[in-house]
Amino acid sequence: MKIDRRRKIHETLKEVHNISINDLCEMFGVSKNTIRRDIADLEEKGIIEKVYGGIVLAETPEDAPEPFAFREARNLAAKKIIGRLAAALVSDGDVIYIDSGTTTMHMVPYLLEKQGLTIVTASVHVINMAVTYSHLNVISTGGTFYAPSKAFVGPQVIECLHRYNVTKAFLASTGISLEHGATNTSPLECEIKQCLMEKPCPHILLVDDSKFNMATLMSYTPLRDLDCLATNEMPPEDYIRYFEKNNVRLIVPTGEKM
Repeated sequence: MKIDRRRKIHETLKEVHNISINDLCEMFGVSKNTIRRDIADLEEKGIIEKVYGGIVLAETPEDAPEPFAFREARNLAAKKIIGRLAAALVSDGDVIYIDSGTTTMHMVPYLLEKQGLTIVTASVHVINMAVTYSHLNVISTGGTFYAPSKAFVGPQVIECLHRYNVTKAFLASTGISLEHGATNTSPLECEIKQCLMEKPCPHILLVDDSKFNMATLMSYTPLRDLDCLATNEMPPEDYIRYFEKNNVRLIVPTGEKM
């Protein structure tokens, strides 16, 4: 799969200074034309730079978010499971906010049987998926486009959220921990998530098992302030005890704890 191949190129460049086209062809067993297309795509995204004899990583800040396409392809099966679990919490007539992220977007295909549903979102991917179904009412927040998350950010998003009575908020996170709570790599997105946490509605966090015991740049809420957490498998025992103590509903594919 081309996304997996391009992610592997990115990861390999983190370990070596540069790679030649011939080495890439040999590594993946593909033609030079295929590798050149990969290079063109990675260069367009600002991930790599072409140099004499091959490619190198583009110079980016150490805390720059990982490219969305790479994050989207990782743990895809788990994310679809979580999307299904979260969608089961949606009722007819709800006004839901679907956060930007590579997991929350997978709710959309499981919402097709819902009636009178309104989706508010800043995610371009959620918008593109939802608008193909005529019976789903979709409200875009607008704002300034933020490429790393394929979503809108800024004051216009906050203003939009203040106008609507959201009945359920489905949130994303780049990492969670008991100490730091739900975290995110983007200050602009954290501002939106913090605004959503102030809404008087259930707050449901969607994270796959790889996000546990990770803390990224900024915290936007303690885990105890969530109403539900949906994930693809039972988390470590200390998380289970924490959720039980703080009345956070834990939803996993094999059933429901609590």
